[in-house]
Amino acid sequence: MRNCSLTRLLLHKTSRTFHDTAKAWNKQNLSKWKATLKEDLAINVPNDRENACIYRVPVNMRKVQPDAYAPTIISIGPYHLGQERLKAMEELKWKFFHRLFRPKQPNGVELDPAMKAMEDLEQDARRCYWDNAEQHSKDEFVRMMLVDGCFIVELLRELQHKNFQCAPSVQRWMLPTLRRDLITLENQLPLFVLQKLFELTKRSDESSTCLEQLALCFFNPLLQSQRDVRAVNAQGIQNTLHFLDLFRQSILPFPINLSQGLKSIKTSGSSNAAEEGIDMVRSMTELMEAGVVIEKAVNCPPLDVSSEGRWLKVPPLYIDDHKGTLFRNMVAYEQCHPKCKPYVTSYLFFFDGLINSAEDVGFLHHKGVLHHCLGSNKEVAKLLNGLCKEIAMDCGESYLCKVVHDMNTYCNGSYAWFRAGLVHHYFRSWVVGISTLGAIIVVYLSLIQTGFIFVKDPKNLNRPFHHDLIHCLLLPLSHLFSFKISDENENNIWVYSI
Repeated sequence: MRNCSLTRLLLHKTSRTFHDTAKAWNKQNLSKWKATLKEDLAINVPNDRENACIYRVPVNMRKVQPDAYAPTIISIGPYHLGQERLKAMEELKWKFFHRLFRPKQPNGVELDPAMKAMEDLEQDARRCYWDNAEQHSKDEFVRMMLVDGCFIVELLRELQHKNFQCAPSVQRWMLPTLRRDLITLENQLPLFVLQKLFELTKRSDESSTCLEQLALCFFNPLLQSQRDVRAVNAQGIQNTLHFLDLFRQSILPFPINLSQGLKSIKTSGSSNAAEEGIDMVRSMTELMEAGVVIEKAVNCPPLDVSSEGRWLKVPPLYIDDHKGTLFRNMVAYEQCHPKCKPYVTSYLFFFDGLINSAEDVGFLHHKGVLHHCLGSNKEVAKLLNGLCKEIAMDCGESYLCKVVHDMNTYCNGSYAWFRAGLVHHYFRSWVVGISTLGAIIVVYLSLIQTGFIFVKDPKNLNRPFHHDLIHCLLLPLSHLFSFKISDENENNIWVYSI
């Protein structure tokens, strides 16, 4: 008993000591993490990203098509600077740089003012990048701005003299790839940097064409459209941040009144107008079955889709190997930049809804709306259906909400619903259509044969054929009630009474 009492006393003291130690440790540890949090709050100040406009593509978008966001042959800006696979083009950059600032050049351009200007713009340019290009020192960053910017400016000038078809200093195969690389989101320089270099290196005998207009002429082949890029007022495009933003704004339909479109939908009396947004775009097959007429719109911006009644007008879209890269980078920019409305994203969601199969691509091609140089219609459908993968679209932000609402309203009408069902089941293809017409002809001939069966006297042929036909059709009802058909010819009008 005595030993048990001693044991309990020992356990009690040990437990009390342990709890006291734990409380002291917790109190000390709690004070430590509070102090650490206060230190982090004072030291780790978040970067000012209000002016950021050049972003790294989000991981979820990059994994869909990684090659669409990475430059192929040339690095512009800090994100891909120094990559081994892109160093071969550094020689071409230096060639353009040396030609612009080479010593003892008559009426040449001075290098010192350009270097001073880039040093002054260094902080403003860094703030245009999402991570402030922190991985590069000031000297590296300024050198990059100067060399890359001068390369772009001189390339545009050289192409201007050749009507943007070729450049003597650039091999033929390089030009389409350069055009593709210079439009990617991660491969941009702030436009104010390029404008400053363009002004400082401008020669006295040079034309008055602005930098924005030269850039639009350079990138216009990416659309492969027949638009006259010289008619695009580049100076009228406001607050452009870089080449990708400039090109995106040049293809938008102006003016876009999104609030007016939403207001017209709300006042149309549709209770579920918000749910009939861009997600409810019907396929080309469904629209044609319902009687919607699709036309190619001409002399308008590439994104200017409009509707009136059952008429849908769509500007032609040209698809090639580089079009996927162009659209993916525009979508990535719209998803990353808060001040940028998702107009291109809405346009691509619209085409994603129009095209569900290779047959839909064929219909659009037949109407002159969609052209491509890919292997098959199936590849085009796969490309367009994948451009907005991993993207969540807010229907209220779509500038095409009124167009989609008008199409849905028409297709939900009685006539369109009946026509769609009739065409879908009986005239879906030429084989089914011929079979349906054959069945109608057989029924018609059967009715004729049945009518003539009731003509017992050849003199009865003087009567109208429909007299016997009605007699034939009413025969199954003879057991329900008695009826009599009499005809009277009054002023060549046949009167029947039952």
